Amino acid sequence: MRRVGLGARPDWQEQVERLGFAFHSIDGETYWDERTAYAFTLEQIERDIEAPSEAIEQLCFAFIEKAIGDAEILSRLAIPEAHWNFIAESWQRGDRNLYGRLDLAYDGRGPAKLLEYNADTPTALFESSVVQWDWLEQSMARGALPPGCDQFNSLHERLIAAFAALRTPSPYRLHLTCVRNSAEDKGTVDYLEDCAKQAGLDTRFTFIEEIGLLSDGRFCDGANVPIETLFKLYPWEWLFREGYASALAGSRCQFVEPPWKALLSNKGLLACLWEMEPGHPNLLPAFFEGDPRCATLSARRVRKPLYSREGANITLLERDKVLAGDDGPYGAEGFILQDAASNLFEADGNHAVLGSWLVASQACGLCVREDVSPITRNTSRFVPHHIEP
Repeated sequence: MRRVGLGARPDWQEQVERLGFAFHSIDGETYWDERTAYAFTLEQIERDIEAPSEAIEQLCFAFIEKAIGDAEILSRLAIPEAHWNFIAESWQRGDRNLYGRLDLAYDGRGPAKLLEYNADTPTALFESSVVQWDWLEQSMARGALPPGCDQFNSLHERLIAAFAALRTPSPYRLHLTCVRNSAEDKGTVDYLEDCAKQAGLDTRFTFIEEIGLLSDGRFCDGANVPIETLFKLYPWEWLFREGYASALAGSRCQFVEPPWKALLSNKGLLACLWEMEPGHPNLLPAFFEGDPRCATLSARRVRKPLYSREGANITLLERDKVLAGDDGPYGAEGFILQDAASNLFEADGNHAVLGSWLVASQACGLCVREDVSPITRNTSRFVPHHIEP
């Protein structure tokens, strides 16, 4: 694994906008950053990222089997009791999942370590799937990369296949939703809608603020069309707090991601996995805050809210001294403490976190987010990668 300077394409902005990538800059700062790239060997991808990602996914499934019948675990995860059966029934029915992203610490040596699982509403998907693949092809064509380079990236094909697997019975209508006024969320959902259309699904987009409830208990879009299946780029923990939360279980709606993903998109998962498999090579020691076993953690540790996104309210500590942190609205439900990863990649004053993509629980893509801070935030840069020939 190497960080290499390749130089950006002179017309990079025009090239990414040609693909429909409208959020390549955030608040005037570069988000898509192709001035550098990350180079991997095929062995690093297959041995240290792909195989462990699928093993972690299976460990997560074992955790769900344990958790859905355990009131203590569900309470520690701050899952509202009113939705315990809703989650358990979703798992027992075998409701299909679509995609997720494991964030990993990895420096090219030794096993990757799980930092968190973005299991419910991960973004950075379009740029991982389409934009960096286009960058790879153009970089080889212009001689910035040698011929024969590859990329860990079959996201697009896997997403279309996963949507096709949802297409029963037929005809099949899929609604997709996200909040208003988020270019990143809307761009992600637009891309997923395109994949669903390529899979043969009839799709309708509606902002989540437009969704209503019909007299028969079904949800509907702004045109009063009943929602049979809903892809929602909107977290389960937020849905559980909505005024219509009591209608979720009886709505006859198939949700993507399914309700059981609420157990995996919670950073309490990290403490639960460590308790299940202490010493697992791809896990970091982690405990719920207040657990006496926190005293066994390293002097450098990370305090994480059970619910948090884009690094908000995460704090890097060393012997209770704050080394880095980010403000935000999270933390009311509680925190975990996790050992700081000693193998977080660092070069030229930048820290890199790897995002390993799973589609239908199969590892099939990689993204790299980079920041001068060891905490990945919403403004952290997306840097493309390639596999050396």
